[in-house]
Amino acid sequence: MTIIEIPEGWPADEGAALALQEELRGRLALGEEGPGVGEGFVTGVDVAYDDERDLVAAAAVVLDGRSLDVVEEATAVGRVSFPYVPGLLAFREVPTVLAALGRLSADPGLLVCDGYGLAHPRRFGLASHLGVLTGLPSIGVAKNPFTFTYEQPGERRGEFSDLVADGEVVGRALRTRDGVKPVFVSVGHRVSLERACAQTLHLSPRFRLPETTRHADSLCRRALAEALSTGTG
Repeated sequence: MTIIEIPEGWPADEGAALALQEELRGRLALGEEGPGVGEGFVTGVDVAYDDERDLVAAAAVVLDGRSLDVVEEATAVGRVSFPYVPGLLAFREVPTVLAALGRLSADPGLLVCDGYGLAHPRRFGLASHLGVLTGLPSIGVAKNPFTFTYEQPGERRGEFSDLVADGEVVGRALRTRDGVKPVFVSVGHRVSLERACAQTLHLSPRFRLPETTRHADSLCRRALAEALSTGTG
């Protein structure tokens, strides 16, 4: 198995990463509505780590936007490319995620990340980072709250409340199943918040998490286990 090495010139410290993050944030496109719900392809991306061996496995799973059937999947395993620093987690995994996306033959369409976009201390989480680097529309659908405040939404599927940071709405806590804790949706790149939430509900017909995330989570874990079983790293 080929291991994705850390790219030449990749930020090596917090200062360099912050500078690059600020530069990339200037390229965000926030005025577009985004792909229609049920149209084209939707691609889930997720990662799994083995900290002892300093490895990260990334998965990209393409679903048909209407039926939610799996169209194609790809994985990559790489070196963890940055130390753990809250707010800079994208720098640990982006090279390997890009490698997985690059192995797809299908157009990824909308990227759905297990993480955040604008709901981030500097308004530039993984979903925004990947969206800007690929040019693809992207959203973040996270399992857990992060750097914002919110009220619990109503108990019914589709009800939501705003995620607020420094007085700014940066996303929504969205109920995808009646009586089950919400997910946390934020815009990444080239998608409106309304459309991001509509996409999330469409992608979550049976479970709390979107089908994109469920498939990508399972695949990246399998890819990491396979890499470890072959002695990679």
